[in-house]
Amino acid sequence: MGKDNKKLEPLDIDGTMPHQISAPSFKGTGIKFQPPFKNEHGVIIGDSHYSSQNSPLENWSEDTDPAIMSGDEWVHPTNDIGWNTTENQEILEEKREPKAYPFMHPTIDVSKGQD
Repeated sequence: MGKDNKKLEPLDIDGTMPHQISAPSFKGTGIKFQPPFKNEHGVIIGDSHYSSQNSPLENWSEDTDPAIMSGDEWVHPTNDIGWNTTENQEILEEKREPKAYPFMHPTIDVSKGQD
């Protein structure tokens, strides 16, 4: 299998991206990490390597139209810097089930009359 034909695997470990210091945890959110993908320009998106010999950024000239790098084909659904923002981290928190411990019962209010 050649270098360009290798299967692109997800980079997460149990819903986390430990190689990225500020990356959020997707664990418990129901969101599954997606593997990197190759876009129509031959650039691998979501592999955590931020340069590519096929990227317009690596081959920029005054004739390059910046619009070439717009659109969904340049954004990875789970390995994208946008997940590091406070707003997107809040979205992940809202998707997590409450931890409900140490003193919670699923059907009985155990704190009733305690305050």
